[in-house]
Amino acid sequence: MSLWNPYAALTSGQRRGLGLAAVVLVIAIWSAVSGFGLVGPVKLPTPWSVLEAFAYLAWNDGKSLLLTATLWSAGRVAAAGVLVIAIGVPVGILMGSAPKLNAFLSPLVDPFRSAPVVALLPILVMWLGIGETMKIAFLFIGAVVYLIPMVRDAIQAVPQSYWISTRDLGATHWECVIKAIVPMAMPRIADAIIVGISMMWTYITVAEYVNAREGLGQLIQNARRFSAMDQVFAGIIVIIALALVTYQLMLGLKKKLYPWETSL
Repeated sequence: MSLWNPYAALTSGQRRGLGLAAVVLVIAIWSAVSGFGLVGPVKLPTPWSVLEAFAYLAWNDGKSLLLTATLWSAGRVAAAGVLVIAIGVPVGILMGSAPKLNAFLSPLVDPFRSAPVVALLPILVMWLGIGETMKIAFLFIGAVVYLIPMVRDAIQAVPQSYWISTRDLGATHWECVIKAIVPMAMPRIADAIIVGISMMWTYITVAEYVNAREGLGQLIQNARRFSAMDQVFAGIIVIIALALVTYQLMLGLKKKLYPWETSL
């Protein structure tokens, strides 16, 4: 099998093996760099010290700081995710279905995909305070600015022949959208939802930076404040793991809902 062939299919065993090899390689390089003192422990703790920190955070003195922080962060992502789907998907469908509405809203939506969403944090603090509403609103904005354009593009990517065929059967314009265009676009809309939810995990530490009583971001900030870099790394690894698990769960759900598309 040629290396440079984008259409070559790999078995599931090959994909898992190559992925595992990449992880082992990174850990080996990390162990060598930190273990031989090429980088000090203040900047790069060893993998085994991170494991010790993980064990300490997972269970110490009759409680689990890591579990509590994980539940708080996951709850915020879940709450923001419900809002992102409930608002972002309908808006994207409407923009993709109505060219005039798309022309009206695009200048308000498209620029935010390239704008630094983190810069909005001080504004949200002034408007919404420092409570849970601000944190969920920040996660919502960070994801919805990507979701809406992707949903719109998914609608517009459906071939016009489906619209024409449905119109020939006597359907109204709105029925063409709901019964023909949207069902055909749903696999790509599912991809947009996966991207949107995944984006929120990249913003969770920023959202929890301000006045968070609990959460992975707050745990990492506290550890950094006391120069406990092993705990910082442990918190970051947990966030990466949660993001990966969330992604795989959503991808698995998409494959069950749209097997005809994922098998192509």
